[in-house]
Amino acid sequence: MKRKGQVSFSTGPTMDVLIVGSIAYDSVASPIGNVQDALGGSATYAGLACSFHAKRLSLEQVGLVGVVGEDFAEKDRTLLADCGLDLSGIETAEGETFRWAGSYHGSMAEAQTHETHLNVFEHFEPKVPASHQSPQITFCANLHPALQASVLQQAPPQRLSMLDSMNLWINIARDSLIEVMQKVDLVIINDGEVRMLADDENLIRAARKVIEMIGAQTLVIKRGEHGVIAFHGSEIISLPAFPTEKVVDPTGCGDTFAGSIAAHLASGSGPLTRDELRQALLAATVSASFTLESFGIEGLHSMTEERFNQRLSLFGQMLS
Repeated sequence: MKRKGQVSFSTGPTMDVLIVGSIAYDSVASPIGNVQDALGGSATYAGLACSFHAKRLSLEQVGLVGVVGEDFAEKDRTLLADCGLDLSGIETAEGETFRWAGSYHGSMAEAQTHETHLNVFEHFEPKVPASHQSPQITFCANLHPALQASVLQQAPPQRLSMLDSMNLWINIARDSLIEVMQKVDLVIINDGEVRMLADDENLIRAARKVIEMIGAQTLVIKRGEHGVIAFHGSEIISLPAFPTEKVVDPTGCGDTFAGSIAAHLASGSGPLTRDELRQALLAATVSASFTLESFGIEGLHSMTEERFNQRLSLFGQMLS
């Protein structure tokens, strides 16, 4: 594919978090309503969540690497930049931006996909700018495992590497997925994917099998409305979801969750501790609760530090 723009390889302060993933336009319908061509994508949600927490934690830089088409709106580029994201790793390619359409029904636990148009994302080959190549945290959002491996090779982190995945790659690129999982420090996947990988319906037993299979020190399992369970060495952390009656659009909740974790882990140093991971999971769970309350990025983008802290405090009281 002909590349219209080139990635800018600028120099600057050390990158705290590097996030590589999709930037998309989503059309979503739920029992509450619908939205057309809303800004989305795994890198977008993870980046916005990470940048929010970066400001809270006095981090300096969060960089995105991804691709958009010629139709990508300037207002959306401005929105991302205004949130403090370094966009020098975003390239503009000839064609249209990745588009996805789906809907939620019933418990809204899982989206039904109606259309997927990869467009410029189909031939995306991540190119990490020189200024981004030694971050504290490298987070590979949902991508083909071969692309995740390329990112990890280009940008080995100073502290910790993370990746997210999905059932598609388990089905069509299982060996490559396991291989790249073996290269990272922390894996984030959902409960159904853990069961698929392990071929075991018992979640705890399946998690143990996956940990043995990939050798990861930390496995974080997203459980939707049932919260999260994390395995860290010999420790287990289990948290509920933040209770909310207002479920509008769950799209991007998992990416919000992961981006929040990345920011918190970038603020630390040395070996990851159980308490540090638990605090990151608490913040990530609360952040995701804002995302699902509105269509697209609206809930996440409008989250304020005051509202976040109020909800985080309430969550802590619930668990005490």
